[in-house]
Amino acid sequence: MRARRLLRRVTAGIPEDRNPVTHVAELPEREAGFADWPDWVPEDVVSSVRTTGVERPWAHQVEAASLIRSGRHVVIATGTASGKSLGYQLPVLAGLAEAPKAGALYLAPTKALGADQLRAVSAMDPGWVRPAAYDGDTPMAERDWVRAHARWVFTNPDMLHRGILPAHGRWARLFRRLTHVVVDECHSYRGVFGSHVALLLRRLRRVARRYGSDPVFVLASATTADPDEFATRLSGVDCTPVVTDTSPRGARTVALWEPPLLDELAGENGAPVRRSAGAEAARILAELVIEGARSLAFVRSRRGAELTALGARRILSEVDSSLPELVAAYRGGFLPEERRELEAALLSGELLGAATTNALELGVDIAGLDAVVLAGYPGTLASFWQQAGRAGRAGDDALVVFVARDDPLDTYLVHHPAAVLDRPVETAVLDPANPYVLAPQLACAAAELPLTAAELETFGGAAARAVLDSLVEDKVLRRRASGWYWTSRDRPQAEVDIRGSGGEQVAVVESDTSRMLGTVDAASACSTVHTGAVYLHQGSSYVVDELDLEAGLALVHAETPEWTTSAREVVDISVLATQREEVYGEVRACLGEVAVTSQVVGYLRKLPSGEVLDQVPLDLPEQRLQTRAVWYTVSDELLRGEAWNKGRAPGGAGLLPARIPGALHAAEHAAIGLLPLFATCDRWDIGGVSTALHEDTGEATVFVHDGHPGGAGFADRGFAALVPWLAATREAIVSCECPAGCPSCVQSPKCGNGNDPLDKAGAVVVLDIVLGAVRQHESRHDHLMVNQAAERPTASSS
Repeated sequence: MRARRLLRRVTAGIPEDRNPVTHVAELPEREAGFADWPDWVPEDVVSSVRTTGVERPWAHQVEAASLIRSGRHVVIATGTASGKSLGYQLPVLAGLAEAPKAGALYLAPTKALGADQLRAVSAMDPGWVRPAAYDGDTPMAERDWVRAHARWVFTNPDMLHRGILPAHGRWARLFRRLTHVVVDECHSYRGVFGSHVALLLRRLRRVARRYGSDPVFVLASATTADPDEFATRLSGVDCTPVVTDTSPRGARTVALWEPPLLDELAGENGAPVRRSAGAEAARILAELVIEGARSLAFVRSRRGAELTALGARRILSEVDSSLPELVAAYRGGFLPEERRELEAALLSGELLGAATTNALELGVDIAGLDAVVLAGYPGTLASFWQQAGRAGRAGDDALVVFVARDDPLDTYLVHHPAAVLDRPVETAVLDPANPYVLAPQLACAAAELPLTAAELETFGGAAARAVLDSLVEDKVLRRRASGWYWTSRDRPQAEVDIRGSGGEQVAVVESDTSRMLGTVDAASACSTVHTGAVYLHQGSSYVVDELDLEAGLALVHAETPEWTTSAREVVDISVLATQREEVYGEVRACLGEVAVTSQVVGYLRKLPSGEVLDQVPLDLPEQRLQTRAVWYTVSDELLRGEAWNKGRAPGGAGLLPARIPGALHAAEHAAIGLLPLFATCDRWDIGGVSTALHEDTGEATVFVHDGHPGGAGFADRGFAALVPWLAATREAIVSCECPAGCPSCVQSPKCGNGNDPLDKAGAVVVLDIVLGAVRQHESRHDHLMVNQAAERPTASSS
């Protein structure tokens, strides 16, 4: 098998006792399942599709197309390269053919994906579709033509929010006969961004109704859990799922890879450091190119993609001077023509290897490769399989290598293959009722059309009413008998950032040229653009000279230092309201609202190897965040082992008082690292606090909180999955081979206390105590239920 040969190539020369491969799995080939063209598809549409190389559709494409044709809202949740696009293209094209004045709207999370899908539709346009893009790159001179003539408009949520809905009167032609709305790669709409998009789609339906149309919503997603439930929550309409994938797929070999510890380097507090995932991916990519395999390496950041490509090219230059030209970086920030050249070179085989961000994950037509390398877990299983799905062609096997980063979650996954290979794909998390999202979205809706009481259920019912009352009190809206009205002449949409929390933005400006590079939200400015921070923009590196929070300005200069920076902050937390509580003897688990007070006090400068150069102090103001958290408390007696001695808990050893702070701290760090296994978030979306005695709970407490105002649903998922989450956290710590704690288990890259104190062994004791208490309580509960059932009298008939 070619995949096995490639795996032997990338592990050649590595001593057996240092073999980084922890597991190898073989995924079988899948045959195609075809269907006939539906009778209702016009012949000229079928002919146009056939010119693109599709002779017969797959069965799931016809299933989706027929449901959409019947007027059902649909979510197509199948794998990478499964032809989801054709499933919605057929009914949309047929609808446009039958109604000459009908129109359709397509939404993509990225401009690159939108451009890719526009090209696909343009290639099969019989001449009357007139598809066109309307995004930030559309020249002003062309925008009037799109509004007046395009029948299928390709855009993104940002442009819908800021450019189309606020000016809906100018789009009346499209809205009057809007038949379909396509929401592509909908699994990417999660957290705060997803919550904004959910409300944005409700605004879209509301405006369409104002003009007399009620479009069919079609959502396309990577394989995800409960796709109908998620799509319904996102779109606001009941969606029918299409989940049986009948596209062909080649066999794949999946290898899990843990980089070795480096003997010659030490990280923070002398902790061992692993070889970086990016450096490991560069070496693997170089070996694959030498073997002639068309390969992609997915890297988490733009800078990482560039460095991985450079590393691979450097290795290849030592073998043959012609080989480096076969590898390139592919990422966001490239010009469209540069991206197209790279895509064409990859497809033709002119380019054998590319290091990329997730720019090649979302739908861009690059598939059927010989190998894919994932440098770090991409955050969700949906993204993992989306990236891995770029490998494999029908009839040919392919190699997928997952390289773990120095991170608790990655460490856990490479030592627990079932968590990657056998676990159901998670559902995306979003919360449209978050008041910090709902308030700006309701303001935007009222500015587009006055809100009526009858429409409140669309936006969340009682939650929407409460937010509207606060907006009226703040004089943002005016209440009249007929509804709620926007009070200002200025539209609010430009001030609402749907990819953030809706708050004020800090502009990042290059000092020498006064060119604005981008913006960051005020809540994260202290940790991302503080003085001395390394700021990356479109692959270029800048260093921050000054951060002025009052002026909302960060001044930077171009520089490419050899180090990266990571902020250090101190955090305090107070409980505002406990909304759910479970008591397990002397352990309590809670979910509720909290206020998090944080202050960035310094930053570390680190080399790409992980080695810490120094820590630089900062003097920045405190930040206050009101959000949601999950927390557990443990009695002092239980922690010290005294409860065991008194027979109130299962047997075991406790902790000396001096070890308790470090044990709780280590357990908190590891729990933050593992929550993304159960909630679709990144560890940077969440935070935590631990204390041996919290003033609000009166006991030792570990908090994990959402990093967004009002919460994004992550803490709720943690509370719902408390036992498997903490069990996985324990396993991640135990699986790590370091003696006393490292970034792969209990150290955190953003710890304000400099990862001190940390007690790795103590963290295992804490987690054993909590899990033991929960399981003992559940066992007693189950035993009680059985006894009650046995004592219940048997019913008799008279």
